[in-house]
Amino acid sequence: MLRRSIVTSALVLAGLLVAAPQPRAQSPAQMPTPGASGQPSANSSAIVQIATEATSWLQDLIRINTSNPPGNELAAAKYLAGVLNKEGIPNEIFESAPGRGILVARLSANPQPDPSRALLLMGHLDVVGVDRAKWTVDPFAGIIQGNYLYGRGAIDDKGMAIADLAVMVELKRTAARLNRDVIFLAEGDEEDGGAQGIRFAIQKHWDKIASGFALNEGGEVEMKDGKVLYVGVQASEKVSASVDVIATGTSGHASIPLKDNPVAHVAAAVAKIAAYQAPVQFNSVTRAYFAALAPIEDEDTGKWMRVLDTSDRGDHAARVIADENPQWNAMMRDTISPTMLSAGVRNNVIPPDAKAVLNIRLLPGDSLDPLLAKLKALVDDPEIRFELEPNASESTPSSSLTSDLYNSITRVTGREFPGVPVAPYLSTWATDSSFLRMRNVQAYGLVPFPLTDDDLKRMHANDERIPLDSFRKGVEYLYNVVTDFAAQK
Repeated sequence: MLRRSIVTSALVLAGLLVAAPQPRAQSPAQMPTPGASGQPSANSSAIVQIATEATSWLQDLIRINTSNPPGNELAAAKYLAGVLNKEGIPNEIFESAPGRGILVARLSANPQPDPSRALLLMGHLDVVGVDRAKWTVDPFAGIIQGNYLYGRGAIDDKGMAIADLAVMVELKRTAARLNRDVIFLAEGDEEDGGAQGIRFAIQKHWDKIASGFALNEGGEVEMKDGKVLYVGVQASEKVSASVDVIATGTSGHASIPLKDNPVAHVAAAVAKIAAYQAPVQFNSVTRAYFAALAPIEDEDTGKWMRVLDTSDRGDHAARVIADENPQWNAMMRDTISPTMLSAGVRNNVIPPDAKAVLNIRLLPGDSLDPLLAKLKALVDDPEIRFELEPNASESTPSSSLTSDLYNSITRVTGREFPGVPVAPYLSTWATDSSFLRMRNVQAYGLVPFPLTDDDLKRMHANDERIPLDSFRKGVEYLYNVVTDFAAQK
């Protein structure tokens, strides 16, 4: 998952209401330990046992270095297959490239599958690389220190993959009476575009993973001071595109300045682009997000959130909210971030060309062309040209906020974290759920582990780690969501 410092939560209003905001006087829920939710979980002692086993599985999986590139997901898939085989759960591994591949396992409800009802649990096995010198522990040793399990992928996304595995194992051990198939997809290449992972799975093996519903990374259970504040469920995500800003000019000796110096032209263009902000826009998900966050924020912030989408005070409110939190700002508009610069070979040579790269994130449904036209007019330099890089993502529809799965998440959250709101979330980063939504799958991001902002900031950073209590609670929470949705009552 491409990440971030996260703030997440919302409630659906105007016909999309899912859970009412709690009064300000009500305290956030203290994080329960496994089996200690507001309403007792079925087989709670067994859930405690499977969560403990899952901790060891996560340690083992972290010890398999799947840094992408090159990936090496096949070794991780084989490890998971070993656990599944021991439990008698049918599974298959499909190799997408040498050393790379996916694993699919299935628990069937009926002899004849019904893809429209099936639930897909998914997590990716690849991780981003590390700078070992900047870690305080070996990033691929699965070390436990204090209440934390350290390692690359502990949260993004091996923790999720192992939680999915634990749910599959517990469903099998308890002979759960399923009312729909539950499929486990452990895929790869999420951190580098998905060609060897989700794209391969959909293009070559859709029959193995065809489903109407999915749970993936992308959301969060936000915790502060040991208390769960809210549960954010990703129902939509922004669209990514990279654009090159290029200038060409006359190469020469740096001792003789030239007016068509491409470095100067690119630098001036980037400065103008970086200062630009696209107009504020809202959709059903972001309206609900801010409407729900308002009651649990401080009084001043909540006041401005309540009037964000009004004609008289909305513009000022958007400026206040955007200045307070960069994440909120990015949720309200198309964004442009300059990310790379390249030019020159020596410090005494004016280069013949220079290039900057812009990473653009569009709100769902927005087109890139009008934004590029605006940037060209803003730069107003005939020496500058804009070129779209390949592999831009596509806009996909939001997942339903009234589906049976979304309702199960809301219902179980009320038991596991009493008084905590559940809300849809539009993520500013990309996940593989977008590929499923293109296939009309109701895909939701639900990372089930209660995590603090500090925990979340460690993803893709040094000393990534997951609290052991949060991991175990996340296994229980995910299991209860799945059984509420997919098991006969």
